[in-house]
Amino acid sequence: MHAKKRALLIACGLAAATLLPLAASAQNNAWPTKPIRLLVGFPGGSTPDIAARTIAEPLGKALGQPIIVDNKAGASGNIAADQVAKATDDHTLGIVINGNLTSSKMLYPKLPYDPVKDFTYLSLIATAPLVLVAQNNLPTGTAFFDAARKAGDKWNYGSVGIGSVGHLGMELLKSRVAGFKPEHVPYQGNPQVITGMLGDQVQMGLIPPGVAMPQIKAGKLKAVGLTGGRSALVPEIPPLSEAGVKDFSLEVWVALLGPANLSKAAQVRIGRELEIVMKDPEVRRKLFEQGWQAVGTSPDGMRSRVTEEAAIMTKIISTRGIKLQ
Repeated sequence: MHAKKRALLIACGLAAATLLPLAASAQNNAWPTKPIRLLVGFPGGSTPDIAARTIAEPLGKALGQPIIVDNKAGASGNIAADQVAKATDDHTLGIVINGNLTSSKMLYPKLPYDPVKDFTYLSLIATAPLVLVAQNNLPTGTAFFDAARKAGDKWNYGSVGIGSVGHLGMELLKSRVAGFKPEHVPYQGNPQVITGMLGDQVQMGLIPPGVAMPQIKAGKLKAVGLTGGRSALVPEIPPLSEAGVKDFSLEVWVALLGPANLSKAAQVRIGRELEIVMKDPEVRRKLFEQGWQAVGTSPDGMRSRVTEEAAIMTKIISTRGIKLQ
């Protein structure tokens, strides 16, 4: 009798051990229970919006609930980021760009969210180098910087605004190239920066490849170099290191995050499904055609990237005395 009881207890224990992982899996799969809102801090048709919509459909299918992209443009994406930080429904996520996590805190003294404490980092989605684009009548390579040194502060560069990646990237470039002193002219968007170059208002700008290449291929503007190494996105453009610029690497990127209170079940499920989505050839092709290099990282990988870039941007904002006007 004793042996039978012991055998029964062992059998029950084995059954329970088998059911535990099944129960945990069921708990994780219980999320989401309703449609997911994906906040994007930029207007429809912008590069962050296009990247968001590229992953929204396949990720929603994988999760079993639609992902609804909600554009909340304004304050360089900070309005949407703040709404994500304050969300409490466990079904709100956000797509952000570099500046929301790496430079906004320095530029906005009254920023309503903390880039480190108020979010659950999920993954970098896609990255792209920037192209140093110049007027068509200017030289390229080392000759470009020789001409720029001679021009001093009589030359201008355009960006999409104070504190943008294009602005901070140019200020970082100025710190890397002795005698390089172009003045900043802010615009509302990269198309306006290009118009400024074509209209002889500015001589150059750091612009994403997807926006710059049509003008470069049409022979209206020139590519001086990339802010990093060679890129499959634009293999024909050399890195700025070949023009004599040392220790200069910069990318624009978009990332997926949620509020700090995002449930563990949501984090686990998103991580599992997003890893599959980001490896899907069709998703990667669509992002590539839009000028993005698909990435997909762990939360820790995203956090490391943010921490590293925040230190660089904080230093450049401080040393160059950059302030919002």
